[in-house]
Amino acid sequence: MTFNERANSTWQLRTRILELGPRTLVMGVVNITPDSFSDGGFFEDPDAAVARCLQCLEEGADLLDLGGESTRPGSQAGGDAPAVSADQEQARLLPVLEGILRAAPNAVVSVDTYKAETARAAIRAGAEIINDVSGLTWDEDMGAACAENQTGVVLMHTRGRPEEWRTQQQLAPAAVLAMVRDGLAASLALALAGGISPESVVLDPGYGFGKRFGENFSLLKHQVDLLSLGRPLLAGISRKSFLGHTLASLYGGSPAPVDARENASLAAMVAAILHGASIVRVHAVRPAVEAARIADAVLAAG
Repeated sequence: MTFNERANSTWQLRTRILELGPRTLVMGVVNITPDSFSDGGFFEDPDAAVARCLQCLEEGADLLDLGGESTRPGSQAGGDAPAVSADQEQARLLPVLEGILRAAPNAVVSVDTYKAETARAAIRAGAEIINDVSGLTWDEDMGAACAENQTGVVLMHTRGRPEEWRTQQQLAPAAVLAMVRDGLAASLALALAGGISPESVVLDPGYGFGKRFGENFSLLKHQVDLLSLGRPLLAGISRKSFLGHTLASLYGGSPAPVDARENASLAAMVAAILHGASIVRVHAVRPAVEAARIADAVLAAG
């Protein structure tokens, strides 16, 4: 088996350019929410969130990703009446974003939102990247918000809405890859038509977002095929439920709890790097940094 030879490229952000390819970049995620599946409630206090972000940077994170609304399965994210309004989301995010940049002015901060209003506020406060789980499809103004500021953009693939994910029909392996490739191609076309530069875009397959259990492994196995879309890939696999379900036989038949998925997260992350990801989004930064160095050494070996 031959792993991908990841092409070197650049990612144009709002005020700087990142080199992608020579080594994997690690994005540390901090959710400022009461209900996110992995770290909900841990960092609701702005000071605690800022401290955690600074710790991520000390542990080797290249980027930070802040979230102010949970998009876990069953949440009301993305609908006409989301559980978290734009005002609530900004009240959670902005003090943390501002605190990070006061303490670490050169930090590269991404904000995880699908709301154009929040994106604009975050960009004004210093965010370099908008990470849209809907790939510009849940707010028709999001493309314009990113284009007018020429910010970096992560376009993620999502199938349906969070309240639908537990009941969606299982797909054949080939259908999963085709669905994700077509969805990302459509989001990329939407971005370019709206004035976003292709050099500003990174694509995310959206593990767990409308993909049921084994579908995620089929997607991971063939993830490298998504490089045909012409943009680098970001993989966010950390602590996802499909990993917990795979470990169930080791936990008395029940899915491994979130706090017992770290080893599985690292294994899946390394697979994602070997199958084309230039950026990985993680909760535990230092182990991910070390594992990514080993994966990068495999890719670089003659």
